[in-house]
Amino acid sequence: MMAEESARGSVDRRKFIESSAMASGLAAGYGTLGFMAVRFLHAGDGDAIGWQFLCRTDELSIGESLPYITPSGAKVVVARQSEGNSADDFVALSSVCPHLGCAVHWESQNDRFFCPCHNGAFDPQGNPTEGPPAAAGQQLSRFPLLVENGLLFIEVPLRSVLDTGTQVASVPKPSRHNGSEQVEA
Repeated sequence: MMAEESARGSVDRRKFIESSAMASGLAAGYGTLGFMAVRFLHAGDGDAIGWQFLCRTDELSIGESLPYITPSGAKVVVARQSEGNSADDFVALSSVCPHLGCAVHWESQNDRFFCPCHNGAFDPQGNPTEGPPAAAGQQLSRFPLLVENGLLFIEVPLRSVLDTGTQVASVPKPSRHNGSEQVEA
């Protein structure tokens, strides 16, 4: 009789240990999954926006442009359109054509942004004037600019497209390009 109770006790103990191990594994797995889901859904300040230095205003002549890649990976072309020392004398537009994603460049001699893939053209403000973008009403995305003490700044998202958890603190100084060259940012 004692042997039966002892055998039944060890089976119950074994079953208890197995069930406890399974429950612990499930709790750890679901807890990890829940933590990852909450972290993914609430990315925090992923929408943080800030001003990044581009260049001194006197470094960019009328008709010249420079490529710029934002910390979030957006490709931008910045062009000086008139003499002066205010943000209105410059324009910062996406250098990616909204039609099929080809590179857009500034043509100072034609006073336009041009996409060579399908002859898409945009006025100095990024509005479509020719080609498929004009037919579809697709304009270039515009980025706000600020001039302060002769320095040109652009307002951009501060996080990368693939959030690595590291905020970009500074961006290398962009190089200048003459308006007749094709700029691939």
